[in-house]
Parts: sequence; C-alpha cells; structure tokens
Amino acid sequence: MNSSTRPTRTWWRIGALLAVGTLALSGCNGDNGAAPGDGDDDDTTASEDSGPVEIRFSWWGSDDRHETTQQVIDLFEDKNPDITVVPDFTDWGGYWDKLATTVAGGDTPDVITQEERYLSDYASRGVLADLDEIGVETDAIDPSILDSGTTDGGLYGVATGVNAYAIVADPAIFEQAGVDMPDDTTWTWEDFVDIANEISANTPDGVYGMQEFGGNEAGFTIYARQHGQSLYGQDGGVGYDDELLTEWNQLTMDMIEGGGQPDPAKSVEIADGGPEQSLLGTGAGAMGFWWSNQLPAISSAAGHELTLLRVPGESEFDRTGMYFKPAMYYSVSKESAHPEAAAKFVNFLLNDPEAGALILADRGLPANLDVREAISGDLEPADQLSAEFLGGLQTEIVDGPPVPPTGAAEVPEITTRLNTELIFGQMSPADVASQFTTEVSSAIGG
Repeated sequence: MNSSTRPTRTWWRIGALLAVGTLALSGCNGDNGAAPGDGDDDDTTASEDSGPVEIRFSWWGSDDRHETTQQVIDLFEDKNPDITVVPDFTDWGGYWDKLATTVAGGDTPDVITQEERYLSDYASRGVLADLDEIGVETDAIDPSILDSGTTDGGLYGVATGVNAYAIVADPAIFEQAGVDMPDDTTWTWEDFVDIANEISANTPDGVYGMQEFGGNEAGFTIYARQHGQSLYGQDGGVGYDDELLTEWNQLTMDMIEGGGQPDPAKSVEIADGGPEQSLLGTGAGAMGFWWSNQLPAISSAAGHELTLLRVPGESEFDRTGMYFKPAMYYSVSKESAHPEAAAKFVNFLLNDPEAGALILADRGLPANLDVREAISGDLEPADQLSAEFLGGLQTEIVDGPPVPPTGAAEVPEITTRLNTELIFGQMSPADVASQFTTEVSSAIGG
C-alpha cells in the first residue's frame, strides 16, 4: 500500500456483511487440526483425523508476492505432506470486499492476512481466533510490535514484519537544485517546508520539492506523537486537539503557497498511482512520505538509488513520534475446521528460516528477530538500506501508537476527502480539523 493508497470500499458494507457473517460462521465450525510447530517435517500429523487436511490462506499483493507466496506454500507442503494450503489472493483494492463476503457466507479463510485498521473490527465481531490459545509461537517476534496485534485482551494478529513511515529522498534532485541534504536527526518542520519550496524554485518546471503529504493519516499520527498526543487515545476515542491538527494542515498550505508541492489537481492525479507514478518514481520530485519497505519499488521506478530520511521534528519537541508499524498481520479464523494446522502454517510463515529466505522483506522487515538476522545478507541493496534505516531508529522509537479502534477503517477515506477540500482551498485548516474530528469520532464511536 503506497503513501496515498486507502481502502476503496465503504466501511458500512463490511460491518453489515460481518454482522451477517457472525451468524453464519457456525457453518464451517470444527475442532480437528495439527499440532502447531515450526514447520519441521518431524511431525507431519496434520490432525486427529487419519487423513490429510486442507486449509485456505488469503492475502493481497502484486504478482511477485503471489509467486513468492506460492513458493513458500510449496515448501510448507513438502515439509508437511498431510496439510494442503489453498491459495486465495487478490489485489489490495478487491481484498476487503472479498474477505467480507466470504466471512458473511460462512466461508472464512483459515489463515487471513490482516491490516491494522481492520484487525479490531474483525476481532470484535468474533471472526478471529486468539492466537495464544491455538499455539502460535511468538517468542522470537520483535517485542516492539508484538502487542500491536492485541485487542480486548487477546492476540488476534501477529505482525509479518515491520516498517516505518519516513521520507524517501532523491539526492540527485537535491544536487540539481543546489540544496544540501538535511541532517535528518535535527531538521524541523519549518526546515522541511523551506527545503521543499527551495528545491521547486531551483529546478525546471514540473520538478517539485515534495509530493503532497496531507492525505495519509500516518503523517499526522507522527506529528501528534511528537507533541505528546496521538491520533487515537487509549480509551478508543481521538487523542489530539483540533489546534494541533490545524497546525498540521497549515504545513500543507504553507508548502502549496511556497510552490514546494504540485498544484492540487496534479496532486490528486498522482495520489493513487503507486511508486511507479509518484513524483520520486518519475524523477519529478525530491521527497515524499512512504513506508520504508516501499523503497525498493520506488528506487526501481526511478532507475537510481534513493535514500530514507527521518521524519522532520524528531528532535524538535519533547519526544520522538516515529514508530514501527506492522506491515501486515497473520490471523486465524476462529471457526477454522483445522486450527492447529492453521497455527502450524502461521508458525512456518513467521519462524521458519527457509520461508524467511523466500519472503525476505516483501512483508516488511521480518518480525522474527532470528529470521531477520538470518536473511540480512540476502537482501537487495534497497532492502538492505531500509533495514539499516530501521536499525538506526531502534533506540529512538519510544513506543507504538494505540491499536486503531473499531471503525478506524473509515479514517483513510475521511482524511483524503477532507485533505482534498483543504488543498483546493474549499475549507480552511481549522475547519478541516474540526470536521475531521467530528467524522472520525463518529466512525470510531468516540
């Protein structure tokens, strides 16, 4: 998911489908499965049944991810011949509609790839199993993100890997503009705006300092954390005040007025284009907010090496705001007919070094610290740079934000819609802040 990509579906629909699904789940109930393990072939008994079992694994992604995941499935089946894993994949845009429909129909996949904004919703509706209760092994999982899959006292998702929201920068465009690369350990938000404006002023028309950045709530999450606030509070409501959000919105307007980012029409045009159509990917921008695991794709599109920078303001306030985000989660259906086989497969995905050697950093830098170390020498240069960048943040990151509450899946659409109103000058920074708080509070029941 790129810096601008957001769920394209309406959340009320998934809520309605899941409500129906919780009544239909009993249609796929069962209690047989394999003893969970690490994927070794010493124990190939898949269940208490005398014959083989079949489980289904759902995920989203590109063709490359699909091919890699099939290789991992093949390896698992070689080691566990009594378990067949049926692939169930689609692209991001269609994934959540498809998952909601299958859940509503009582045909929930046994192993489900989840995303943080959806995890609480599925867990609260009784769709997901508590992974601690079915034997998913988490001893080697990075403790900084393990708790991110916990909600309502249960572990309903284990992170596949970690990444961080950061600035991707093109040193070549900085050089072209005659602007020094910033010291990302000390630069401020004012520096950030000034640098973007200066780059735009000193490069040819059509080259900009920064890609529009207000349309993803992750940026404000960091800004709020730097100020001792948060997007979501521990009580499940909003955790910031409108004055702070108004300040954040004003940063966007300052950059538009200074020419540091494209005009609103251009920004909207490229917002959903992914790495290939981004300013950085097309050689038309010096900076952009992206998740660190997207660096390889953006660098490939650009055709040359890019780099990662800390978000501005990390030393400007009382605390840092950056955080490690689970790239995605593995969850298991509460009504899986073979929960132990499903747990064994999740353990394999998370903890098996051979699986890790295939997956590498595709699902984030591996959450299993032993696997992370084992694959470090096999990473492509851009993935290696990303890994080193995350390693440099290890001692600086204070904590992670609260788990997004039920209803948080609506927030990306709210963010993007109101940010569009902002950049086109149809609403003021203060009015956008007030409206955002009203709509988000309604969505999350806070």
